[in-house]
Amino acid sequence: MVSPSTVSLLLPEILVIATAIGIFMAGVFVGDRRGWSWIALLGLLLAGGHLLFGDLPSHERPGEALYGPVGSDELGYWLRLGSLALGIFFTLMLTSSRAEGASAEALGALLLVVAGLMLVSVAKELVMLFVALELISIPTYLLLYLGRGGLAGHESTSKYFYLSVLASAVLLYGFSFLYGLTGSMRFDEIARSFATSDVSGPLPALAVLLVVAGLAFKIAAVPFHFYAPDVYEGTSNLNAGLLAVVPKIAGIVALVRLVAMVLPAELASLGWQLCLGLSVLTMTLGNVVALWQNNLRRLLAYSSIAHAGYMLIGLCVYLSLRAAGAEAVPDGLAALLLYLAVYSLASVGTFATLIYLGGVEDEGPRRPSPERVEDLAGLGRSYPVAAVALSVFMFSLAGIPPLVGFWGKLGLFYSALSVEVSSDQALLGMPLRSALIALTVIAAVNAAIAAAYYLRVVATLYFRSATVSATLPADASLAGRGGAGFVMGATMLLVVVLGCLPGTLVQRSRAVSPRAVDSVSSAASPEAAQNSAPRPVVVRR
Repeated sequence: MVSPSTVSLLLPEILVIATAIGIFMAGVFVGDRRGWSWIALLGLLLAGGHLLFGDLPSHERPGEALYGPVGSDELGYWLRLGSLALGIFFTLMLTSSRAEGASAEALGALLLVVAGLMLVSVAKELVMLFVALELISIPTYLLLYLGRGGLAGHESTSKYFYLSVLASAVLLYGFSFLYGLTGSMRFDEIARSFATSDVSGPLPALAVLLVVAGLAFKIAAVPFHFYAPDVYEGTSNLNAGLLAVVPKIAGIVALVRLVAMVLPAELASLGWQLCLGLSVLTMTLGNVVALWQNNLRRLLAYSSIAHAGYMLIGLCVYLSLRAAGAEAVPDGLAALLLYLAVYSLASVGTFATLIYLGGVEDEGPRRPSPERVEDLAGLGRSYPVAAVALSVFMFSLAGIPPLVGFWGKLGLFYSALSVEVSSDQALLGMPLRSALIALTVIAAVNAAIAAAYYLRVVATLYFRSATVSATLPADASLAGRGGAGFVMGATMLLVVVLGCLPGTLVQRSRAVSPRAVDSVSSAASPEAAQNSAPRPVVVRR
């Protein structure tokens, strides 16, 4: 039986889903597409208003309040607000994207994706988390199908569909092992069961591997990345931007909730070694292969893969400290959440700019949106505002100061370098401290490699002459591109302002991550906490 407190907590998600259903149903009878975007925006704003001003459980209380399969904590609160902001941005971008045409089906599917991301943020139970992840995946299939016609669009949809179903099956298999080992679906009870029982043997390790493999597909980490370049190339700019941001946020949040907050110290040892290996492989492959890409969306796909590798650094740092005996050291998680926020801003802005520059995304006699890097040539003179915006996003993704992307990379590198541990943890005979230093050096080298292809995009904008006419068609007027233009301007402003004044974002990420790990220490019984004497850990600040 659903309690009133659960319904009250989930009212923002209910509002978003109800708006999506209303648009789906009304779209069958009303063919006018102009009003659906306003209805979608109204639903998102109502949900955001309820989050900000409604009678919700206080997100400022330490710890969390559980309401059945969902829970209220500060991390979930800010992620839900961020999900609604992304929903508003992508709705505005959809109105400027001619391929999707702001149809009722596309807008309804987009709202369901937003609702799924919000549910991932509050899920505290395996079944709820899986349902939330599928609520993101299934509408995404529809968006991919609607996004672009022709063989390329259908091929990208098919690839993502079959591989996503396979990843969901692997993840669900891992969940079944967690349930079989602990006898519970709730995250806190799973953590308590692991803390009070013997976790030796192959089954707990197999459960971790399956869960990480299933979620690695969501964030496009090696070796589960191979779908991303083909899918990005075959779909529209809007859908590529959606895939670059929303599944990555959902996968990272699920990894934080499950792997970082549930695993005991014995399995955290396996976790940090696994994350370190995935991080090195993912960032290196993504950056190196991106150097040879001429298609813009393929280049951004490999860029997205590389950024997933950077994010895994924060998870690796946190798990390594837990394995070394730290009670709760949130620096790695704080750096991870900060990087996730700054990456999402720059990625959304990048694809909004591409939509703005193109105006149309379907095939025909009109000029399509930029497909290759060479298509950007001369746009620095033809469209100076859009060129400046795209340059800002490229510099931020590269981590060049004073933009906000610099602080994201600095936070990750600092979290790995600022920890000195006295521990027997090692990887391939390398002590933990040395492994973290090596990981940081590899990440710094990868950042330098990434700067090459980001700067190539900027150089093409300003230092190459246009090979084709850089004039948009008459029907792609500013009025038709206003939504994408607004998102482009808003995200550019945020990237610049937060880069020059990063204190608020940094402090918020540090304030949220300790609340996230409070449930870990409270989940284990007092007896288990007494029996697990921590080894000396020193965090340099």
